[in-house]
Amino acid sequence: MSDKLTEIMAWKRREIAPLVRVVSKAELVQADRANPRPPGFAAALRRSDGRLAVISEIKRRSPSAGDIRAGASAPEQARRYQQAGADALSILTDEKYFGGTLEDLRAVTNQLRETPPTLQGRAAPTPPCLRKDFMVHPVQVLQAREAGASAILIIVRALTDEEIKVLSNAAGLAGLDALFEIHDERELERALAHDATVIGVNNRDLAVFRTDLGLSERLIPQFPKSVIAVSESGIVSAGDAARARGAGAHAILVGEALMRASDPAALIAAFRGV
Repeated sequence: MSDKLTEIMAWKRREIAPLVRVVSKAELVQADRANPRPPGFAAALRRSDGRLAVISEIKRRSPSAGDIRAGASAPEQARRYQQAGADALSILTDEKYFGGTLEDLRAVTNQLRETPPTLQGRAAPTPPCLRKDFMVHPVQVLQAREAGASAILIIVRALTDEEIKVLSNAAGLAGLDALFEIHDERELERALAHDATVIGVNNRDLAVFRTDLGLSERLIPQFPKSVIAVSESGIVSAGDAARARGAGAHAILVGEALMRASDPAALIAAFRGV
């Protein structure tokens, strides 16, 4: 199979080319000041009770799975996740490969601010939202902050060190956390060189879309204790979550299994109960 990540990144660079411009530090800071302060993403992943945090993803399709839930309403799915007690949300905003849009993120964050549901008779906490996309330029960071995101994704394999530095700095200025995604030891070293505080191991090789939970078991024990560890992809059962937890993960990111579940609350509870 050809390198799918290279294909996706080439498309993303072409897609955003008409939007590319100089984004000043002042503009990023102003975006943070002018928009409602979102809940902290990193803080939500360190649960006070020490249990496994669950990042619940809204994903209509993927290159590996095809259609998962075509036409699913992002706000409706977000509400189901929030009522289930999800610690954070991940919202795909790539349209060509994953069927998402930036408007999905905006609609979800608006809903979370305006009409919080109840959880066990009390107001449910507002989960922070990760903009899940293939980030290459600060203009996308600006979009994320203006749409209400709490964090952006930085895929280490897909970027040069200079691009990572620019994106990370832009996120900081805009008041956003960054989830650094890695797939091997060299990428872990690169993420740490950029002072990453939240690092996710993608168990799915984005080059060929092969999944191996053993990657989290190999890489997470090598993280510094100060880093928040996330295991991403290929987690479909409590047993999978237990493997991630056993490796030292503070959180798991789950998309396909939750999108297909008839009762996502039960699955989230099973994940957290490991």
